[in-house]
Amino acid sequence: MAVAMPPDRAGSSGWAWRPVAQDALLARAFHSCTELRGRFYLVGGLLAGGAREPSSDTVVFDPAGGHAVRLGAGGSPQRSHHDAAPVGGRWLCVVGGWDGSRRLATVTALDTERGVWEVWTATPGDRPPAGLSSHTCTRLSDGELRVAGREGGIRTQRRYGSIYTLRLDPRARTYCYKEEGCHTASRSGHCAALLQTPGPHPGHQLLLFGGCNSGEPEVAGRWSHGKIKDEPPVTPHLMEQLARLVSSGQGSLKGPHGLRHHSCSVVGPFAVLFGGETLIRARDTICNDLYIYDTRKSPSLWFHFPCADRGLKRVGHRTCLWNDQLYLVGGFGEDGRTASPQVCILDLFVR
Repeated sequence: MAVAMPPDRAGSSGWAWRPVAQDALLARAFHSCTELRGRFYLVGGLLAGGAREPSSDTVVFDPAGGHAVRLGAGGSPQRSHHDAAPVGGRWLCVVGGWDGSRRLATVTALDTERGVWEVWTATPGDRPPAGLSSHTCTRLSDGELRVAGREGGIRTQRRYGSIYTLRLDPRARTYCYKEEGCHTASRSGHCAALLQTPGPHPGHQLLLFGGCNSGEPEVAGRWSHGKIKDEPPVTPHLMEQLARLVSSGQGSLKGPHGLRHHSCSVVGPFAVLFGGETLIRARDTICNDLYIYDTRKSPSLWFHFPCADRGLKRVGHRTCLWNDQLYLVGGFGEDGRTASPQVCILDLFVR
């Protein structure tokens, strides 16, 4: 077990990523990893640093049994730097990404009941982005996603980030983008967290973290009480442990500066960020820090829990929630080239 902040004899708090499985099929970075029906679906990604061609395979990991298998269904999209979301408890929708030659904004879906990939069709009113990579797709409801991030290539990208609502119709196998009127800072490799706002009648706001030089979160959408119907994962034990962990730390109004290609998972009122690549150093850019953003009170506070174990450095990895536990899957290590084949669970040692 790689312990990042070991509890000392006085009983201080700490955290660790505990390996629970290892398989060469899982070794990849800049992939998507989505929990659906108790399985983790890993789609595409880069198998080694410097690779131009993304993988076109889909791997299914069973967290209960600790086993990984390659999905035999044909038509798996060749993608990296994409995002994915579950729809209808049945479909895994892969949105955008790099296919080895260009950035896409298309939607390809895996029907997990039939075990087949489907290319969905844009409706006549579709107004798609110029092309998406290193963007985020946040589920607002069963048929609606919020897409945020810089669009286009290096020569064509805008100075700001666009926000799109992506509506999905599984019955018709169609999708439709609508550009929202607001914009954000130009971000790439950021993360997004849909969090409740504090107060007696909490609404929701979608916050973007990282992906640019700023350390400040940015709002990419606000919804009043009752507008967001999606039910988040139930994680009472993990929430309690995170609350106890932050109570042992010192909160700050300032978050990580210039972080990208990190992971982010929402656990109740907390956004849990790990690893990534910093834009503020020329060397030793890959990180292994744990950050927790606590929204229980206003103003929200950041808690930073550093790590001395260089073997835990990760970039282009993913975290997934299942069964009241947070899983770490894939990513490149300290050299930025070697993909980790491990699956780990976050252990918290709290006094």
